[in-house]
Amino acid sequence: MAKAQKLQIIPLGGLGEIGKNMTVVRVEDEILVIDSGLMFPEEDMLGVDLVIPDISYLLENRDMIKAIVLTHGHEDHIGALPYVLKQLNVPVYGTRLTLGILEGRLKENGVDSSNLHSVMQGDIINVGCFSVGFIRVNHSIPDAVGLSIKTPVGMIVHTGDFKLDYTPIDGKMTDFRRFSELGNKGVLLMMADSTNAERAGHTPSESTVGASFDKAFHGARSRIIVATFSSNVHRIQQVIDTAVRYKRRVAILGRSMVNVVTISLELGYITAPEGTIIDIDEINNYRPEQIVIVTTGSQGEPMSALTRMAMSDHRKVTIVPDDTVIISATPIPGNEKLVSKTIDNLMRLGANVVYGRDKEVHVSGHASREELKLMHNLVRPKFFIPVHGEYHHLVQHAKLAQELGMAKDHIFLGENGYVFEFTKDKGQVAGKVTAGMVMVDGLGVGDVGNIVLRDRRQLSQDGILIIVVAMDRASNTVVGGPDIVSRGFVYVRESEALMDEARARVEQALERCEEEGVKEWAAIKANVRDALGRYLFEKTRRRPMILPIIQEV
Repeated sequence: MAKAQKLQIIPLGGLGEIGKNMTVVRVEDEILVIDSGLMFPEEDMLGVDLVIPDISYLLENRDMIKAIVLTHGHEDHIGALPYVLKQLNVPVYGTRLTLGILEGRLKENGVDSSNLHSVMQGDIINVGCFSVGFIRVNHSIPDAVGLSIKTPVGMIVHTGDFKLDYTPIDGKMTDFRRFSELGNKGVLLMMADSTNAERAGHTPSESTVGASFDKAFHGARSRIIVATFSSNVHRIQQVIDTAVRYKRRVAILGRSMVNVVTISLELGYITAPEGTIIDIDEINNYRPEQIVIVTTGSQGEPMSALTRMAMSDHRKVTIVPDDTVIISATPIPGNEKLVSKTIDNLMRLGANVVYGRDKEVHVSGHASREELKLMHNLVRPKFFIPVHGEYHHLVQHAKLAQELGMAKDHIFLGENGYVFEFTKDKGQVAGKVTAGMVMVDGLGVGDVGNIVLRDRRQLSQDGILIIVVAMDRASNTVVGGPDIVSRGFVYVRESEALMDEARARVEQALERCEEEGVKEWAAIKANVRDALGRYLFEKTRRRPMILPIIQEV
């Protein structure tokens, strides 16, 4: 009797965190990868630019990978691909806008894009033992899809990021019928977006934002600046439509915003009457009440266009009194302080700032609880894994599934790296693989780890002391110094007594080494570091990084 095949689901990202979504689907020796996203660094990741998934598991099993399939074009779903595709040469499937945005990212990073394959919503493709269907869903970016994945073990439904919008901007609603058909035929496993699992009711339609824009535009006496996510193409379309009604020209600002708008115009996902969109350098050719600027910076990112405007540090746009600034986004968890600071700075410059949920200038792209209930009732899966959200979102989504009648032992909560294993009748956690974060800092990928971050935190908290000593290698005696340089620890001119005593402690440590016959420079440095560290902690209750440098003469 042949051994029953097993289906494994291995999330390498996207469980218990916002971002870097990546899920492995494996049957025997064939692998399909869903999404490959990045996340932005947390506050304690000093100097880190981006965080991508650890793909050690994929590199170890590279010959098994049949394809990467993408649900939509947000950075938390495609942003890691420039780094992943440098190491894995596999076909990538996605819808036109998704691949259009991705192609720009790959070009920026010098990565070959010849293995990208465009699909339409409603298409079904065959890769290895997998038959993958692309199901239209509504989200905050066009061309978003959920996935049906037919495997030898059973059918998987992956919702992608979705909401149920009954009045979408492009007129294309979530394909309820397809989800219902799959449910009628039988679904072994569903993985579903959990981002708004704690939010009651329904997520408002994207079209409601248009009415709020109209109200804000009507009350604006001068220039209007709208900050939103560069990938929120429907939102940008609504800004353009409202600008046309009020006879305003639209200028696009911010590198990512310019890239996405250019691609969306080329592919027909954004439309605008000729002459509506102008170059940012042309804004001074028009009166302020004829201008709308669409920009990045809705999350208060330090280097974004809006933040630089708020700091009066932008080369091309200066905020002046009576400017209306619309922040069409809500802060991502962890960004609240940055956004608040940007709003304060804009107001100090005299701008009228429109922000916050009560102004209705932003709606979420994710399903709330009533929509999640409908998805569960349409699909009716045998097993369920909540994905895409922080851990408390996953827990709430699991509870919701139980409320709808699903057995607790058919719902699987886990962490990145868990191996969820299924047969036609049974599911279990069958182990764990390497998963985690790879930090990108400048051109370095993975060269910043916990030890480097620990050193950066220490430097940021207590500073550094550099002790320079000149020694004769032959006699092992001190011939110069010690000189002490302080950076970020104390202001030397106001702490002369402390620094003089520190120098004396270093001299004593060096004398002790000479008396005890310690000749290894590494041991001498360690003695200096210990002696000085103890003294400074006694006097200041601080632990600066101490870096002894011995010069040979």
